[in-house]
Amino acid sequence: MVSTPTPDEVIALQQALAEALKRNESLAGELRVTRAERDLLKEKLSKFTRQLFAASSEAAVLQKDMFFNEAEDLGARAEPATEESSDDDDSDKIDVPGHKRAKRGRKPLDPALPREVIRHELPEGERVCPHDGARLSEIGVEASEQLDIIPQQVRVIRHERVKYACPCCDGGMRLAPRPAQIIPRGLFTEGALAWIATSKYLDGLPLYRQAVLLGRFGGTDIARNTVAGSIVRAGHQVQPVVNLLRDQLLDSPLVFGDETELQVLKEPGRSAQAKSFIWAQMTDGSGRDGTGPPIRLFAYSPSRSTKTAMELYAGIRPGAVLMTNGYEVYDAVAETHQLVHLACWTHCRRYFIEALQPLPKDQRGPNQLAARFIAHIGQLYHVEAQARRDGVDTDELKRRRQQDSVPVLAAIEALLLANLHAVLPKSLLGQALHYLSSQWSKLKRYVEDGRYSIDNNVQENAIRPFCVGRRNWLFADTVHGANASANLYSLLQTCSVNGIDGYRYLRALFTALPNAKTADDYAALLPWNIDLSNG
Repeated sequence: MVSTPTPDEVIALQQALAEALKRNESLAGELRVTRAERDLLKEKLSKFTRQLFAASSEAAVLQKDMFFNEAEDLGARAEPATEESSDDDDSDKIDVPGHKRAKRGRKPLDPALPREVIRHELPEGERVCPHDGARLSEIGVEASEQLDIIPQQVRVIRHERVKYACPCCDGGMRLAPRPAQIIPRGLFTEGALAWIATSKYLDGLPLYRQAVLLGRFGGTDIARNTVAGSIVRAGHQVQPVVNLLRDQLLDSPLVFGDETELQVLKEPGRSAQAKSFIWAQMTDGSGRDGTGPPIRLFAYSPSRSTKTAMELYAGIRPGAVLMTNGYEVYDAVAETHQLVHLACWTHCRRYFIEALQPLPKDQRGPNQLAARFIAHIGQLYHVEAQARRDGVDTDELKRRRQQDSVPVLAAIEALLLANLHAVLPKSLLGQALHYLSSQWSKLKRYVEDGRYSIDNNVQENAIRPFCVGRRNWLFADTVHGANASANLYSLLQTCSVNGIDGYRYLRALFTALPNAKTADDYAALLPWNIDLSNG
């Protein structure tokens, strides 16, 4: 027989049950936090794994294992270029109903290349007609061209300064002067310095490999330190030209800004593992009216601070447009100089792609929140792409943006406000939403003017060759070397975007630079002003 609990026992049981419920709720809360932390860590692990092992682009998948069998792989998918293919009809296009298709066969070689003509003639005994014995006459030639490569030729320039003396006395002795050089009594000529700089900063060839090449072709063992020291000195000598380029860039109506990491081994007061930075600045139209040549500039700094940014943008034209990737130090620059500050839609889109990738493939449908944002951003870019295809002017581009892009921006903003506080802030999707929210006023501003850019892609494309080259030479040895590298890289990238041969420009610049004294002299040495006949 079960006894009836006393009132005290009932109260004790109720208290025990309440405590159990509280413990259960506490454990449930801890479990929710633990699961959220687990999901965040799994998301981060997936992101880092993709960064280490996944293809960086769709094209990278096609390049797998092509290091050793590139020729075999490409050769299996394409017909060989034959001599006869260059002798077809002059036109490189043929009309096909509905469109034009590129004709197959190799393209003609650059007519500006030097040519050596080799005539192939019949022997005298074979220049007789087999039918009537008459002597054959030349009626023309059948021409075909092949590309030939002459390996680097290393030579020595011997300077002989003639001495003169009076035959009548000892007071008339004179010595012919030696032309001024960018590195007085240096080992390398201007042409050699230009070749070394171009090979490193355009071709990504480290100096120690160049020293090996010089030894192979020249038969002389040249120390890497000698090569490096010469390039550093040359890089510092071009500083006045780089300063003029920066003046023209900062006077432009639209400036792009970005930065990337660089490791400098021997930096005073810092460990070799500390990260320094290369700051990139560019414009597609220099000068007050924005119609001047495009400029690409790079500057070294040990920090990524607001102070550094203020120094680099000191003197920027008030009211100009500044396009950046959202790094907060640029806000201070824009506020100080009353700039129109734009943010990058490509950078924003990248956050949502990173948020979508950790999901299983069968869950990456269009209904996913990240996918919906990506689709809306794609609509913005569709407007820009169609305008480029139509070749519209800035006024028409602004009209199209107001008509087609503004409603898309409104839809993005509504979707953002509805989900901003419903997602874990530290998750990849939460980071994407908070980035979009923090940059929103700068992201939507591009529709106000057809001259404004929707993204910072031109800047990222300009800085990409530096990042690719950095994989080969990895780091700068000293601060002086980093500054010199930034200067030379600025000149070569500015030449490249203007269609100027970087090697010929540097050779002409190094030759003329020692004779420059005034601001006008240095202005004459800008890539679009210099006389390349000296190079």
